[in-house]
Amino acid sequence: MTAEKPTPPSPLRLALTEFARERGTTRQRLGRLVDSILPQAAADFLFPPAPERGAKVVVASYNIHKCVGTDGRFDPERIAEVIAELDADVVCLQEADRRIGLRNGLLDLPGLERRTGLTLVPVAARPASHGWHGNAILVRQGEAIRIKRLTLPHAEPRGAVMAELDLPVGKLRVVGAHLGLLRRSRAQQAATLLQTLDRSEPMPTVLMGDFNEWRPGRPDCPLAALEPFFGPVHSNHPSFPSRRPIFALDRILGWPHGTVETIAVHASPLARVASDHLPIKALVDLSTPLPNADVAAATV
Repeated sequence: MTAEKPTPPSPLRLALTEFARERGTTRQRLGRLVDSILPQAAADFLFPPAPERGAKVVVASYNIHKCVGTDGRFDPERIAEVIAELDADVVCLQEADRRIGLRNGLLDLPGLERRTGLTLVPVAARPASHGWHGNAILVRQGEAIRIKRLTLPHAEPRGAVMAELDLPVGKLRVVGAHLGLLRRSRAQQAATLLQTLDRSEPMPTVLMGDFNEWRPGRPDCPLAALEPFFGPVHSNHPSFPSRRPIFALDRILGWPHGTVETIAVHASPLARVASDHLPIKALVDLSTPLPNADVAAATV
């Protein structure tokens, strides 16, 4: 007789477990508990379940930190559980492969597909990898009609991946990126991404990933190069560090304007420990009209 798989603990139970483990006064611990539950409840309210999305899809970006959590533990299963919590149609991952050796992918992909319906888009250059420079794309109920690997200017190895997806509700171009730690590198990388999109066929587009930029809105912000295409890149969605997020390092940008309707950080109790970044997700409306050719040319 096959033993039944135990039911995973609820987010509330996980939050209460974390509350019991944490140090500090009762008031401090209660404050952290409320802070972990209320934002997640508000975010869940903004995103309809998959059967009720119509022409909209949920996309998400998650730097999984090579599956090492804030407790120092390597746990791919925990990352998979957070991805399942997102209930997203498309997910871009960063740091999904080992950095040395054969660059092996770190997740149990068959298990993840059984749990979420998400499958890996074949962007990897190596057979054992999930992605390119650690950037991977997962999609549910759709297929890639065009794939491109981008090498970004760098002082350290960096790249991005682009996939044009044929989803049940329409076509969507997805670009997943992990930008560098140096400001000059980020500026060059943003310019390269914009140049690639400028040469691409017009279609609804989302650019998402870990941009490593914590100074949005400043005149010298390296991401300013993206604004002619995507509009303002400032963000009020802190996602790092995951236990007490301060910096909005992770972003989701959309074209045409109005395509990305809602953005929220996924701040579940499990997400706060599974990686040093929290996932960020967005509701994307694929029915947003594309500008005509003259207007589109003027925006880039």
